[in-house]
Amino acid sequence: MLKFTKMQGLGNDYVYVDAITNHFPETTDWSEIAKFVSPRRFSIGSDGLIVILPSSIAHCRMSMFNVDGSMGEMCGNGIRCLAKYYYEHIAKHNPLTVETLAGVLELTLTIKDGLVTLIRVNMGKPRLKLGEIPMTGEPLNSATNIELQLKNGELYFGTGINIGNPHFVIEVKDVDYFPVEKIGPLIENHPRFPHRANIEFISVLDRKTIKMRVWERGSGETWACGTGACASTVAARLQNKVDAKVTVKLLGGNLFIEWPDLASSIFMTGPAVEVYSGFIKIPFLDF
Repeated sequence: MLKFTKMQGLGNDYVYVDAITNHFPETTDWSEIAKFVSPRRFSIGSDGLIVILPSSIAHCRMSMFNVDGSMGEMCGNGIRCLAKYYYEHIAKHNPLTVETLAGVLELTLTIKDGLVTLIRVNMGKPRLKLGEIPMTGEPLNSATNIELQLKNGELYFGTGINIGNPHFVIEVKDVDYFPVEKIGPLIENHPRFPHRANIEFISVLDRKTIKMRVWERGSGETWACGTGACASTVAARLQNKVDAKVTVKLLGGNLFIEWPDLASSIFMTGPAVEVYSGFIKIPFLDF
């Protein structure tokens, strides 16, 4: 039986496995486990699987898998939930450092009555060159106002950004009525993204507020995306449409994003919630 904990950040939910307190064989196929536990109505149901592992360079390591079993470099909502779990169940480090495929990130925790209520994450510096996102084509040194032609012939213009994972941000007139489920997968799998991409559709409401919906690579539309909220803020600020401190409104709630200046790291603050814990039998595992 596999012990797990379900957690969510603004409705972006993941199944968590503690591989620090509990030991697993090195051959454990977490990708296949992610595909087994993620389907809604047929299993636990989630936007993916996050495994908390030991690290030699940080307090712990995050290994993240999407619904389709593909591995993700980083997840903003996911890492906040990891921080809450780690502090409340493993060890009380604050600030907390987490090793990810996007590097080591530092998280500062707000504690009330021994529980984590808010988490502020130093997400690092946004990367804007095409090769860093990665995207193919021209211009190599700028990822703003990029034109993408889809298979259906439609043209979209957006900004490519890497916030630990690849993003493409498109401003639309009214994000509430935009066909995210139709256009999202077409852009996610566009040939200019060799590793696919997370796609953000945004409406800038004022200089301090952005409304966003997201089509996540390997998972589809989700209720929130922390790295996507950061990418959306960067895209809007590069066009001088928002200030340094922005509230990003998502389907699942709000994230507070700070980008002090264009040469600095970007910071994300938001909540994390532990939903429930349990055990699940994985038919193809012998533990």
